[in-house]
Amino acid sequence: MEIQENIVNRVALSGLISFDPAVLYLEGERVIYDIKENLFHGLLLREKDFREFIKLHDWSQYKGKHIALTCSSDAIVPTWAYMLLANKMEPYASTVVFGSLETLETVLFDRAVQAIDMEQYRDQRVVIKGCGEIPVPVSAYAELTRRLSAVAKSIMYGEPCSTVPIFKRKD
Repeated sequence: MEIQENIVNRVALSGLISFDPAVLYLEGERVIYDIKENLFHGLLLREKDFREFIKLHDWSQYKGKHIALTCSSDAIVPTWAYMLLANKMEPYASTVVFGSLETLETVLFDRAVQAIDMEQYRDQRVVIKGCGEIPVPVSAYAELTRRLSAVAKSIMYGEPCSTVPIFKRKD
């Protein structure tokens, strides 16, 4: 007895659009610039010394890098100090933010999500993929969902073969 079955790929026929947020990852080295190194005894910022450092430092070493400005010591650092650093790094660095590497990643992904033309997802059934090799901040998933909710017919999370429903427009 010969049994012949046609294997049907129901996922391919479902009309689902799979979106992998990992494609939004911006290449480039991530660097923390800790202003602690510029503090006198790790506690105090001396304006004259800091301005001399600003003048003499080789800022080109930050070319193409994504920089997170922070202070790991328990010191009060005036806002203008971070402003000076950002100003000097701006011509070289791809990105400069205040905060941790986590903050930096959140900002990079947020900018990438904002750049997406959502019209391509109008009235579509979208699956936002999870669990990839590149860690994607939860904030990126939240912002993608927020923006897609305005245009998509439905939003799901996971893989096309196993999804968690997130949103479905009532027509």
